[in-house]
Amino acid sequence: MNPSPGLFLLPPTTARAHTIGDTAPGSLFRLAVAAVQQRTKQLAFGLADQGLAVGGMFLVNVVLARTQSKEDYGMFALSYSIFTLLAGLHNAAMLEPFTVYASGRYRDRFASYWRLMMTGNLAIGLILSIALVLIYVLLGWVFPSLRSPSILGLALVMVFMLSGSFLRRSFYVRGQPGLSARAGLVFFFAVAAQLWVAARTHLLSGFSVFLILALAWLIAGIASARRLPFREPGVRFLHDEPHYWREHWAYTRWVLLTALLYQFAHQGYYWLLAAFLSVKEVGDLKAMYVLIAPVEQILISMSFLSLPALAARYAAHNAQGFLSFWRKYALLVLFVTTLFALAVRSTGTRVLHILYAGKFDELAPLLFLLSLVPLSMAIGNTVGDAIRAAEKPRLLFYAYVSSALATFLIGIPLVMLFGLRGAAWGMIVSASTHTIALLIAFRLRVYRTCLARSPEAYISTPTLPSLEDI
Repeated sequence: MNPSPGLFLLPPTTARAHTIGDTAPGSLFRLAVAAVQQRTKQLAFGLADQGLAVGGMFLVNVVLARTQSKEDYGMFALSYSIFTLLAGLHNAAMLEPFTVYASGRYRDRFASYWRLMMTGNLAIGLILSIALVLIYVLLGWVFPSLRSPSILGLALVMVFMLSGSFLRRSFYVRGQPGLSARAGLVFFFAVAAQLWVAARTHLLSGFSVFLILALAWLIAGIASARRLPFREPGVRFLHDEPHYWREHWAYTRWVLLTALLYQFAHQGYYWLLAAFLSVKEVGDLKAMYVLIAPVEQILISMSFLSLPALAARYAAHNAQGFLSFWRKYALLVLFVTTLFALAVRSTGTRVLHILYAGKFDELAPLLFLLSLVPLSMAIGNTVGDAIRAAEKPRLLFYAYVSSALATFLIGIPLVMLFGLRGAAWGMIVSASTHTIALLIAFRLRVYRTCLARSPEAYISTPTLPSLEDI
């Protein structure tokens, strides 16, 4: 029997106590306190996990930006943007449907479903590695100046990096962000130790950095392997669901197209700078956006925690709980991104100077402008999670189409006319377009459906959420 969505992500003992019918006031109070403590702990673990995972990449970017020339760092940034593109495709083809289905309709058969998806994850990683090798060879023929050893390094380690993402998402789906945080801690210290050795031995480069990241995820995976359902008993998933891949593709095809279009709204600006200016400006933009990444990782952590809860509520036809949770989630995300933008306004220049030893001080005026990009996408990201939970990925596709059009029609002229500042404004325009399109789609196709299921959901008044609500 599926757990009630209101009990999703609560400790098993708490859920059992509630279903037995213990309704004494004292017991209800203790249950409420336990639920608040558990949710607060999960959010803390989620934030720690994202902080540790992004902290490893933060160290990599800071060390490379300080030690390499701006041109070499720009080439690494372009190479990493390729990884971001491929990771987005992997997220669309594997992680997103895995999160939605494992948290919703298949949560009672998690072990067999997980093994099927892990096999698919490894297959996708190998396919993308082969594709990267072909890209590396092709660049050598067509654009020799853009063929970077970083691309070859990425090709060699793609399977390990994508498996690290799948590892962490597996723990979130099971409501165990603490285990993901533990893996993130191992990853962070493994990266830090290897960076120190590489710097001392003068082996630090874009190529070696990807090897460092892969080895760090391999160590974290080995440390966490016993927590994963490799050998749990159960019937093969495809035995009970022989047509699953057809259903998977019906969901994934729209998300794959969406992942491609997403690059035009975000990573596309790195490519535009490389095309119309130079790789030096690519490095400048990357160096600044590294300082914006922390808030994005906080939002990703909230998404990892919120998407399974939204999917469970929607799958159980709990429309009122679904909309109530989304409202609180949206208000909290808006609060966090606003607070971060104000923090960048007051301390961003000083932080930029300290981290890069004055190397990028001339870019300080653009830093606050870039901090408005996450704020522009704040509500849109929460709406996107609600739409994913409702299993309507086509709506996300249309939203990213509008964002990609904004990049072509507005972003390209801005980059050509104003350079790096134009790229920053273009990212804000693309992000805002994306949010507006998602809000319209959500209102027309998801919100009204929920209203039809539960008219009283319209009446509830949203209030500023506290941490335990997420």
